[in-house]
Amino acid sequence: MIAQADVVVIGGGVVGCAVARKMALEGAKVILLEKGADILEGASKGNSAILHTGFDAPVDTLEQECVALGYAKYHAIHKDMHLPVKKTGAILAAWSEEEEAKFTGILEKANLNGVKDLRMLSRKEVLNIEPALGNSLVSALLVPGESIIDPWSSPLAYLKQAVENGGQAIFNAQVTGGEFANGEWVLQTSQGKVGARYVVNCAGLYGDIVDAAVFGEADFTIKPRKGQFVVFDKSAGSLLTTIILPVPTERTKGIVLFPTIFGNVVVGPTAEEQESRNKAFVDRDVLQSLIKQAEYKLPGLSGMPVTSTFAGIRPATEKSPYRIRKRAECNWLTLGGIRSTGLTAALGLAEKSFEWLLEFGASFKAVQAPIIPVMPNLAEHLPRDYTKPGYDEIVCHCEMVTDREIKEAMSGSVPAGNLGGLKRRTRVTMGRCQGFYCSARLAELTKGKLEDSLEVGVAHD
Repeated sequence: MIAQADVVVIGGGVVGCAVARKMALEGAKVILLEKGADILEGASKGNSAILHTGFDAPVDTLEQECVALGYAKYHAIHKDMHLPVKKTGAILAAWSEEEEAKFTGILEKANLNGVKDLRMLSRKEVLNIEPALGNSLVSALLVPGESIIDPWSSPLAYLKQAVENGGQAIFNAQVTGGEFANGEWVLQTSQGKVGARYVVNCAGLYGDIVDAAVFGEADFTIKPRKGQFVVFDKSAGSLLTTIILPVPTERTKGIVLFPTIFGNVVVGPTAEEQESRNKAFVDRDVLQSLIKQAEYKLPGLSGMPVTSTFAGIRPATEKSPYRIRKRAECNWLTLGGIRSTGLTAALGLAEKSFEWLLEFGASFKAVQAPIIPVMPNLAEHLPRDYTKPGYDEIVCHCEMVTDREIKEAMSGSVPAGNLGGLKRRTRVTMGRCQGFYCSARLAELTKGKLEDSLEVGVAHD
């Protein structure tokens, strides 16, 4: 047995990190098991970074409850952790009379979901807010409470708080099986056996596989859904200050045009079914289509340089609701099918998970005066590290990343485990040159400290 815990959380995505935080704060000895070398290696690394109000969530569902709860919890904790929130608001834009006709139903749903501050905007009113939008715009709904956040620092902060309050994170620890006897679990992992009284499966794209490995079957099947994105150069940032939402369909929320907290403008995601759970390739024709859609809605993007493209995979299932399985008889909880709302809903799901464990019979003593980690700021609208004295050099000039930031990201309670983790902690190599100019220096700074090596001239995901 390599470790023993009250609660084991399987999966280091945003939901797993949030659940680990909640359990640790409630006094449980918690261990997070992640099969990768760092957190956010799966679905959580590629998302729209939008904090949703839940105005358009399915009414009277667990998803709607968790989105609303997660939204409130995030606003309650983000200042103490120095997690940035930029309240941009969102404009749900109609580009045809057919789309405009759906506004009545959307307003009704928002009211039922408790989001009552939406209001209709005429074309003129929309253009007063976003004058660069295209001439084909008909009208819109304003959703004032939508915000953009840092999608990577948030889950890292959750896990850091779990670890700094007595928890543990074990990486490269894929769960391959498990046995339950006498009220205790023994999980087999690629790092050895781990014991726990309670288990919460937050394995995302592999949630059904984990359940099947342990129980012989799963109640749901992950149907990987790829979403491609185009990231425009920071020079596009002046064109847009508000999230531009599409009128959704039954299958997808649609293509979003939005500013990021890092200063870029992004269009995406697509919604493409695929077999692979870990390969998210971009397609040139799809990317060109995204660019055309973005230019149609925001003509100033025409000819704008593209900084990068990427694709994420969402853990959709054969049904749209969250796939929650509570096995009280063996103290096992599965949080499956957490799709595009996971970033917002994570803290809400963590609260619900704790309630469900209490129903199982769990009893812990909450931590008094817990340690609260303070995160470094990566947001463009707030002071960055390079504005403060004491660093030796700026390593990445595109994203203005200092050597101090890189060194600190490779230390502490949850250090970067690989290059992807380092990029998400610092923004290094994510700018215009995509690492062309800073890779040599970065290779020197990271040599022997990360699982993967950086070879100058070779691109990394």
